[in-house]
Amino acid sequence: MTVPRRYTVVLPAYLAGLLAVDTQVSLDGQLALGVLTFLVLAAALWPLAPLVRAQAVGVVLFATIGEVTGSLVWGVYHYRLHNLPLFIPPAHGLVYLSGIALSRGLRARAVVWAAAVGAAAWGVAGLTLLPRVDVAGAVGVPLLLVFLWRSHSRAAYAGVFLVVAALELYGTSIGTWRWATTLPGVGVPDGNPPSGVASGYVWFDVMALLVAPWLVYVARGTLKPMLSALSGAVRSSIRRREPIGTMSASGASSRASVT
Repeated sequence: MTVPRRYTVVLPAYLAGLLAVDTQVSLDGQLALGVLTFLVLAAALWPLAPLVRAQAVGVVLFATIGEVTGSLVWGVYHYRLHNLPLFIPPAHGLVYLSGIALSRGLRARAVVWAAAVGAAAWGVAGLTLLPRVDVAGAVGVPLLLVFLWRSHSRAAYAGVFLVVAALELYGTSIGTWRWATTLPGVGVPDGNPPSGVASGYVWFDVMALLVAPWLVYVARGTLKPMLSALSGAVRSSIRRREPIGTMSASGASSRASVT
């Protein structure tokens, strides 16, 4: 995945400014910020390969589902106006591109180690040192560590974690959003922000990586030919597995010649 290195600085800088401006505007201002952020995402996607574009779009789709579920339905966290700001869905795409750029701009091993050590230290601190006990966040940290250890996309996940961690600490500190002290309906203590919040991004990224090729096929109008080819391959595989002995229409057993 090729992403311009400048995205490492330009996109997080835009997101930091976006969150700061959001604290000063009304709902109408949020709508304007949303339109602007969609335009910024479109501009950021324009020079990229189709597969990377599809991955970012997939992240936006799955992250939006997560936002609606976590914020509006479950109430694990809430935004300043107790809504889902229009700029949040495209911002998820910018976060993803920022993380990819970071993982490509630096040594992959260094990014992975920084993310692993940072996540583990944050999880331990949430259980021992931080003002708010963070049991829920600590539960998510092991999942992130597993992906950083085993996944072939570990560098991408590590880069996204570092960007997410910085934006979560920044966004909660200026009051753009706030996490509940305990998980509603469960009562498990939660941090503000929780240390394991980036583990949710892992799932967004994993799902985006899975659906991205299909989005490319759909965009190119090649989904039907691809499915036809797949179906043909399956039928061919089944035919190759037919038994050598077959039954004729009259019920007499026959054998195909084998050379």
